[in-house]
Amino acid sequence: MSDNKYDVIVIGSGPGGYVAAIRAAQLGLKTACVEKWVSDDGKKVVNGGTCLNVGCIPSKALLDSSHKYHDAHADFEKHGISTGKLKLDVPKMLERKDKVVAQMSGGIGGLFKANKVASITGKGKLLAGKKVEVTTASGDVTVYEADNVILASGSVPINIPVAPVDPADNNIIVDSTGALEFSEVPKTLGIIGAGVIGLELGSVWSRVGSEVVCLEAMDSFLSIMDQQIAKESEKIFRKQGLDIRLSCRVTGTKIKGKKVDVIYLDKEGNEQTQTFDKLIVCVGRRPYTEGLLAEDSGVEMDERGSVFVDENCATNVPGVWAVGDIVRGPMLAHKASEEGVIVAERIAGQKAMMNYDVIPNVIYTYPEVASVGQTEEQLKSAGEEYKVGTFPFLAVGRAVAADSQDGMVKLISHAKTDRILGCHIVGPSASDLVQQIAIAMEFGSTAEDIGMTVFGHPTFSEAVKEAALAVNGHAIHMPNRKRKK
Repeated sequence: MSDNKYDVIVIGSGPGGYVAAIRAAQLGLKTACVEKWVSDDGKKVVNGGTCLNVGCIPSKALLDSSHKYHDAHADFEKHGISTGKLKLDVPKMLERKDKVVAQMSGGIGGLFKANKVASITGKGKLLAGKKVEVTTASGDVTVYEADNVILASGSVPINIPVAPVDPADNNIIVDSTGALEFSEVPKTLGIIGAGVIGLELGSVWSRVGSEVVCLEAMDSFLSIMDQQIAKESEKIFRKQGLDIRLSCRVTGTKIKGKKVDVIYLDKEGNEQTQTFDKLIVCVGRRPYTEGLLAEDSGVEMDERGSVFVDENCATNVPGVWAVGDIVRGPMLAHKASEEGVIVAERIAGQKAMMNYDVIPNVIYTYPEVASVGQTEEQLKSAGEEYKVGTFPFLAVGRAVAADSQDGMVKLISHAKTDRILGCHIVGPSASDLVQQIAIAMEFGSTAEDIGMTVFGHPTFSEAVKEAALAVNGHAIHMPNRKRKK
């Protein structure tokens, strides 16, 4: 096989792409991964895509830093801890975030070397006949051949005409990337969109002193989540100081000096104007496919601009696959990674499959919001018979001891079979607790199975067990509720 011929070429080294490349190499396939992102000095490739570099990882680093600051500022005293006058060093906080990102990105490069994945730097384009054209930043072009090509180019933030983000000066009106680089805490911060990204970024800057206003066009909060949990979450976030305004549609923005005026229609249809130091545009993401496909590649796109694939992530062109944010389904890093594994194993002749009904979704606020499976609204719409059990963290000893008693666990099971259909949590460690139910659902467990399992005491997990018991009226520690026989 020539140096320019591979069994598998992956375009994109984000969570879907780099995982697919590593798994393919583990299966004995000669594999290369193409990535156009390079360091500021242009000397080395930057692996990891949006998630690692300007998304999941840096935002979590800032969320953790801001949470520690908020704890020290507002909560240490009740634990008998005196800290004196606090000082926040924003540049140092950002420096730590950058170190975390660099460590993780470098780790992917190390994994590529360990698994003998060839790293190719440049922008990849799929040509006809499963050829991949790679163009470097200096304009050099090389064409590679492959038996299989995996498209994993990810997504980018959606820009809206009424609040344009200027890439040359991503400073006053910014996207989610720019919101990770504020050199100082903005006194006033506007956010267009109160979804996952808006809430996480709003939480970061609110905890360290910003007055945050979230302008959400939808008339319901977190419409993708179970609405009982969404309402509980909204109550908690409002108590924390986030000003969440629903049914507010932004119609225009005007930059005035170092501030921005935001014009919007409120829920009564009245025009309002508010001035902010910074404005973050968080209205979603779209598949990044610009320059990815040559006209004669033959790969079909769907009406949403995504690459069309079947249930196994195969496109209409034999030997061409696509995973992650550029295909149907939720734009989640873990979903992309699992699709990458599935595709690599299918290329190697295995019969791998993925259960799309059991994909956890998490919002990394504090407390966290997490879910897996179907919401109560989805089950009602489908006419499915179901039972619900809920349990508050206020009745969990570990949560009260940790001063983390806000929130609840909601478990839903089938009315006749008791098989678990979904779990929705707002509360401490929700991202980890929901995984317990994801595992249970993968094995077809019932609410009774969870209720009969011995959980450690005292733990946050006991809220999951009690919610499972509550499904059938058997919760032991349920406040103000009779226990069924």
